[in-house]
Amino acid sequence: MCGIVGYVGPRPALEILLAGLARLEYRGYDSAGVAVLNQNSVSVVRQAGRIAELETTLKKSTFDGGNTGIGHTRWATHGAPNTMNAHPHSDCGGNVIVVHNGIIENWADLKEELIGRRHEFTSETDTEVVAHLIEEMADVDLAEAVRRVMNRAEGSMALAVMRSDQPDLVVAARRGSPLVVGLGEGENFLASDIPAFLEHTRQMLVVDDDRVVQIRPDRVLVTDLAGNLVEPVRRTVEWDLESAERGGYPTFMEKEIHEQPESIAATLGGRLAADGTIDLSELGMSEESLRAIDKVFVIACGTSYHAAMMSKYAIERWTRLPVEIDIASEFRYRDPVVDSATLVIGISQSGETLDTLAAVRYARSQGATVLAICNVVDSSLAREADGVLYTRGGPEIGVAATKTFTAQLVAVQLFGLWLALVRQSLDREAAIDLGKAIGRLPGQVQAALDGDAQIRELTKQWIETRDFFFLGRSGDFPVAMEGALKLKEIAYVRAEGYPAGEMKHGPIALIEPGVVVVGVATDRRIQKKTMSNMAEMKARGATILMVVEEGDEAAALRVADHVIAVPAGPDLVCAVTAVVPLQLFAYHLARARGLDVDKPRNLAKTVTVE
Repeated sequence: MCGIVGYVGPRPALEILLAGLARLEYRGYDSAGVAVLNQNSVSVVRQAGRIAELETTLKKSTFDGGNTGIGHTRWATHGAPNTMNAHPHSDCGGNVIVVHNGIIENWADLKEELIGRRHEFTSETDTEVVAHLIEEMADVDLAEAVRRVMNRAEGSMALAVMRSDQPDLVVAARRGSPLVVGLGEGENFLASDIPAFLEHTRQMLVVDDDRVVQIRPDRVLVTDLAGNLVEPVRRTVEWDLESAERGGYPTFMEKEIHEQPESIAATLGGRLAADGTIDLSELGMSEESLRAIDKVFVIACGTSYHAAMMSKYAIERWTRLPVEIDIASEFRYRDPVVDSATLVIGISQSGETLDTLAAVRYARSQGATVLAICNVVDSSLAREADGVLYTRGGPEIGVAATKTFTAQLVAVQLFGLWLALVRQSLDREAAIDLGKAIGRLPGQVQAALDGDAQIRELTKQWIETRDFFFLGRSGDFPVAMEGALKLKEIAYVRAEGYPAGEMKHGPIALIEPGVVVVGVATDRRIQKKTMSNMAEMKARGATILMVVEEGDEAAALRVADHVIAVPAGPDLVCAVTAVVPLQLFAYHLARARGLDVDKPRNLAKTVTVE
């Protein structure tokens, strides 16, 4: 959730912290703060609101400069989103300074214990207990103190800590929440995500769980919780900072919507040949083990869950394997039947979604084989899995997922086809034809994007509309669900996704004049049934918008008030293009309502709490 940034080196820390926080603001924008260590004193400024408000407060303050510092942008969990609860937090004497991403689950017990020893707390957060615990270890090296805290604290956490008596040092630790180190020349960086330091260095260290990192200008040391030195994985970041900037678009979200042809092409690159053949040998999964699978679970949250829904249709239809999909936060608690013949697919844009991580860890403990589908190389999910299929979407800064979702759809379809070929459950020629159709998706998605102006005009008439339904069947159903979620996330209106045939079993009671119903009908096998369902909505007074394949406009206009056509393709595959107009619909409606689409309220890009 929250964003952490840290710096140790010869330059003024404040300017580096603020620039880094600006690039992490997508992770949380309830409040922000910075702390800079100057010889033996610490300057701290915190402010409710966004980074710009913090900068305004800093201009009015007497903030002392320094070369070592940490910063934080917050997505509230414990305590209201106000200045009092903004990070950094300190101990009673103001000597220990802490920022934190995650949740310390046993914070209440620790706080009660500390209050009993006369510690005074100034916030409602769980984070503050860390500062007071370290305060009691004033005679202990800071790295050792952080290790002891990590051994006591329960839950997920990425920590960055400074202490006034150890200048030129930031100590960080990780369990469950993302944390990376940037390696410079005579300076080093710390962050929750790479864009925070990418303008300064492409060299980074991947920090594993239960590791403590000492960051100084001239060196970085990593230990386990017992204090043993650990050699971390060193990586070179292949993408550049421009990829994380808006590139001339007014918002990150619009930029990322329009990057989808490239992100899909990148996801297909080296995996799908021009002749329609698929090679996923990169997964490192033997064909023998894949043929031994007798059941598949797909687990995910939010938008990724809609990709999981698509994977169920694709894998069951093409491989004839039974597939169950689970919201990751529920998976462990229903006692799923998982064993060594089970394949569990975890889908997460960031690879750091804690619910999904917990679910795949449970699956592995039961002997299952785990495949990760994610966008971030060396993420926690990737390291937990037996095989990884990266979506190669590049950095996605907008909180509402767009290009990573369509890349996920393409990835699950590729995997489904490859699995069908390995298991010989689908005729090879049919699989090749489907592969060729998937290969046409970058161009078809671009064609769907070319309808942007039409969709912008359509949304103008619904700026004040409060009730929307999104309906679909088969592979169109996940698309409808995602369309509804996007509208909820960024336009703050009531938007419900349903299977089109389910409306008559209760929800149709909500249909009346003024309600807008968006129908997705690209699956021609059941298109007539979807059209009949839309006619039922029309008969109750709803305004109907249909998304269909090119060539089906006339049929759709028999029941629809408005029609958007996307390029035609095989069932399931063509659903990828149907996503695009719904993204644009949500985007333009939200913008017309004057809303900040890149930072929707109450949401964060990466959900690292349960």
